[in-house]
Amino acid sequence: MKIINKHTWNRRSHFEFFNTFVDPFFSVSFKVDVTKAYQFSKVNNVSFFVTYLHATMKAINEVENFRYRINEANDVVVFDTIHAAPTILRPNKTFGFSFVNYEEDIFKFQANFLKEKERVFNTNGLFSTVNSMDCVHCSSLPWIDFTGHKEPFKGDKDSIPKLAFSKMKNLSSKKEMQVAISVNHALVDGYHVGLFNERLQFHLNCQ
Repeated sequence: MKIINKHTWNRRSHFEFFNTFVDPFFSVSFKVDVTKAYQFSKVNNVSFFVTYLHATMKAINEVENFRYRINEANDVVVFDTIHAAPTILRPNKTFGFSFVNYEEDIFKFQANFLKEKERVFNTNGLFSTVNSMDCVHCSSLPWIDFTGHKEPFKGDKDSIPKLAFSKMKNLSSKKEMQVAISVNHALVDGYHVGLFNERLQFHLNCQ
């Protein structure tokens, strides 16, 4: 992790403007083709959720702006690695927050996810044992083929991107799903969301 020098940063004016907003987040949703990712999950006995979450984390880590965060001192820091913090649904239909360490190897990543899933299943609380900014918040809504999504806003200074994944839709020759993402405009612009979209589709195709 390192602190960005805001005096020489080419986004200084953007940061100073949007960082004054009560809610500086903007949100978009877009469609991705998950045909190959779904096939990979079935052939390799990997959860489909883990498969597309892993592709998501690869893409997140490849776009530098998604590794920026604003700390308590109002500094902009950039992390070397961003991890996943998905919600995990319990059998009783409540959920718990989790923290899944990112691994480039999908099978190691799945092992980390399964460990967190077991912890959540064996607790009743909401919160994760890890409270850190070097993550993205993720949730899955596999019951809804949404085309838009809004995340809750607590009101505190927040710079962690939030993602939601829709129900998979079966078409004649392929499978698709929607991805919604909310990002702090002080750190991320539409251009960077576009890069993320491209890298995500790339990794979904390469699983």
